[in-house]
Amino acid sequence: MAAGAYFAPDIETLKRGDLDALIDERVRYTISYAAEHSPFYRQWFKKNNIRPEEVRTHEDLLSLPIVSGKTIRENQPPAIPDFAFLSAGWNDIFSIQETSGTSGTPKSFFLTWDDWKRYAEKYARSFVSQGFSKKDRIVVCASYGMNVGANTMTIAARRIGMGIIPLGKCTFESRIILNYRPTAIVGSVFKLLRLARRLSAEGITPSETSITRLVAGGEGFADESRAYLAELWGCPVYNTYGSTEGTMCGECTQMAGLHVPEDLVHLDVYDPGLESFVRDGECGRAVLTTLLPVGGKSGMLLINYDTEDTTVVISRERCECGRSHMRIVNPEREAETIWVEDNTFNRVDIEAAVFQPETMAYLTGEYEAFVDPGDVAGEVALNVGLECSDTARCDRHLVEDCFIKRFFRHKQGLNKRYQEGSFEIRFTYAAPGGLEMYRNQGRPRRLIDRRMI
Repeated sequence: MAAGAYFAPDIETLKRGDLDALIDERVRYTISYAAEHSPFYRQWFKKNNIRPEEVRTHEDLLSLPIVSGKTIRENQPPAIPDFAFLSAGWNDIFSIQETSGTSGTPKSFFLTWDDWKRYAEKYARSFVSQGFSKKDRIVVCASYGMNVGANTMTIAARRIGMGIIPLGKCTFESRIILNYRPTAIVGSVFKLLRLARRLSAEGITPSETSITRLVAGGEGFADESRAYLAELWGCPVYNTYGSTEGTMCGECTQMAGLHVPEDLVHLDVYDPGLESFVRDGECGRAVLTTLLPVGGKSGMLLINYDTEDTTVVISRERCECGRSHMRIVNPEREAETIWVEDNTFNRVDIEAAVFQPETMAYLTGEYEAFVDPGDVAGEVALNVGLECSDTARCDRHLVEDCFIKRFFRHKQGLNKRYQEGSFEIRFTYAAPGGLEMYRNQGRPRRLIDRRMI
């Protein structure tokens, strides 16, 4: 995409100094708005001896406490009678949303129509940065319901002028692609992989359809699985990262990190172990703050909210696409990170090891992994289940060799334990539909630590 294709060029290409000045203006207004309209933050300021008028810049946010999803749940029914994070009158609330509740009681969120427009603007910027225009027709395979993703994308598409096919699921019939000839699909990596397999089984080659680009989101993924998906469909796969809390970051055609819409959401990176924020280039949890334009309203704003997703700030320099907003590494869920003494690995590390080009002729890409106690006290076993297109002809030696080589590429501490025998990797193979996760309801859990069960 040539530089100059922007949804909001005046904002997206601001010089760093001007962008920081705009951010600081919105920090001041947001803090003032929270003090006046949010029962939770009004008490939060008092409890922590914070004078709202002294929070003047985005650097001042670094000295404020962190709030979490647990904090939100503790300040809504049934924990308390009312919603302490509600920051607008009920007559201003356009919709009530909830998170999926995969990690506990769903968190409630309240959105004004202005909130929706800001959410949609974030996605609209991402779509345009990925080359979308009014010529596109896009299939939305995100859920339409209490989560905000699908509806936000739909509003964003309307603002760009794109056509929408609002299916909500990736299990649609092939006639949708054959008859309506959409140019793009939004869905998670594995939904898009399954769709490709289903089309192929019907004699339809995904790379020969009308699809010219895919947008993957909903969960973190490995570069290797993205590359395999792109090969199957014969088109680029762009990354987005969004949440009900309002993150919404998107990758441009340069694929050099996800752009953060810094004028609408401020993002810092925090290390809970050190109990401090970290510098650019260092890993930690993404902590976000809603930024309201002066005079704006919000049904539920957040200040220093810990997403519990880990990331790294790549750069605040201008991107090759022309955008000046900061770029971050694709976030990973900390809940999907496993500790083996002082060593860690994430579900995405498992996924990267599965999707090795040499072995995908035998594997479907579906996998699950369990961390169990070893046979001797102090030992740990990683049990990896792999789905094969044909278990009888699978080259298991090649699969395991490639997996182990990739898994330990950046895991020297774990590799040492593996060589010593205190960390073991075991493999099982299943026919299509034979993995344990298919027997469980809800979103598949691909990495489970069973040492405490």
